[in-house]
Amino acid sequence: MRTKTFNATLVFAICLSVRIAYGAQTPAESTKAAAPDSTDGLSSAERLYRAGKFDAAGEEYKASINTTPSPDAYAGLARVYLRERKPEEALAAATKAIELGTASDVSHVALGEVYFRQGKLGEAEKEFITLVQSGTHVARAYLGMARVSWAASYYKQAKRMIDKARELDPGDPDIQRFWLRTLSLRDRIVALQDYLSRETDDDAKEWTDLQRALLVYKDQAALPVRACRLTANIKATQTSLKSLMGDATHLRGFGLAVSLNGATSTLLVDTGASGITVDRKIAEKAGIKQIVQSRARGLGDKGDPPGYVGYADSIKIGDLEFRDCYVDVIEKNSVAGEDGLIGGDVFARYLVDFDFPNHKFKLSELPPRPEEPATPSGLESRPSGAPEFHDRYIAPGMKSFSPVFRFGYDLLVPTRLNDSQPKLFALDTGSTSNLISPEAAREVTRVSQDSRTIVKGLNGAVNEVFRADQLTLAFGGLKQRNLNIVTVNLNSISESDGTEVSGILGFAMLNLLDVKIDYRDGLVDFHYQPGVIR
Repeated sequence: MRTKTFNATLVFAICLSVRIAYGAQTPAESTKAAAPDSTDGLSSAERLYRAGKFDAAGEEYKASINTTPSPDAYAGLARVYLRERKPEEALAAATKAIELGTASDVSHVALGEVYFRQGKLGEAEKEFITLVQSGTHVARAYLGMARVSWAASYYKQAKRMIDKARELDPGDPDIQRFWLRTLSLRDRIVALQDYLSRETDDDAKEWTDLQRALLVYKDQAALPVRACRLTANIKATQTSLKSLMGDATHLRGFGLAVSLNGATSTLLVDTGASGITVDRKIAEKAGIKQIVQSRARGLGDKGDPPGYVGYADSIKIGDLEFRDCYVDVIEKNSVAGEDGLIGGDVFARYLVDFDFPNHKFKLSELPPRPEEPATPSGLESRPSGAPEFHDRYIAPGMKSFSPVFRFGYDLLVPTRLNDSQPKLFALDTGSTSNLISPEAAREVTRVSQDSRTIVKGLNGAVNEVFRADQLTLAFGGLKQRNLNIVTVNLNSISESDGTEVSGILGFAMLNLLDVKIDYRDGLVDFHYQPGVIR
């Protein structure tokens, strides 16, 4: 039954909706903050961290701790542990930094970064915002505030924060990497080429992804027509959702009829995916032109399947036709058992309405922000052009929508488990059912191994599957009771997003709802008819 048992905006409790002010600094102060004494042992550890030599950096920090324990050494060690994917050790180090220096800005930045990785974005914001409002000289405080603001769809605020972080410490690769996403296409190409020419802290996968992104950006710049533009100014439309069966009796999901260069196929609607992804057969049939090789990433333990980023002259979906768009291709005969996937973020410039009970897919105009003209609609394919930054706007007619966090294409919904503190669950219509991580489940219920259930994702089958006893999920004003919910390791998703993803809200439940998504402002409305959810 429908309840209003918690406020879905709880984790936004501080002041993301207000403009953050910070103290002005002189160039001398900025230089001093960015360039610590080179003879300091901590500086050596910092240089190793920035070069991606995390093992060596950790040893330097530990040596400093053994000689003279300090908040800065423990804070640095916490940051190393986060990059080594050891969040528990990172929390212990950050806690020790606070114990040794409760007034240390560096200690509170480290704790905020750990909270962010744990999915405690409200707690992280508290740490960063206090420092920002005090005018701290620690650049990573502004980086942390930028990351929280960006996830909460306060992009204008995030831009101010990352610009300040880079002013204070332009040599920090973590700051530089975030700052790149705020640039125009041509400026991004120049800055990314410079970034890749230097030593950074990226791992092999991150480095490869940046190199591939650079090739796509250059392709866009060489052929500006590739803007994935709408051929007609259609403000609203609707089409039918097609039933996709897992077997003769079980509905696996819904699909949309999509024509790529005149080749029509049905693509699974997947809010847990980005853009359009098709298999090799569909790509060959449609004559998709290859731009750069890539690898797809998703749930599963069989490795990332190879593929490439391609280019389509025409994409038709219902009444809409888009020209000159990028698509992703996987070098397999199917994508998770289907011809391909279409992410909800494809329509991010519209208000997206998945009316699952009535098998309808609807698009309508987003309400214009105050004193702003309506934005031309288009298909979201790849970043291009000069970005414009705005903060979240909740229109009068959207007061019932729940704020969510957006990490790329992932929409993370604050969700309570048996009345616990909110965890972050990914909204994923491509997942057959709800899922939860073993760590989150064990906090509130009993977990046991399940050797009979097979869970498959884009990256093959999951090695270990568990079941959690009774759980009640509460999100967006709704509650659903789950018995023996499937429990799997979600670390790959958490590492990709950079924050803890504790579960997935899947199709079996979302199928009962009319789900409206405002990607622009990070808002989702879950609507159901009384008596549907029991």
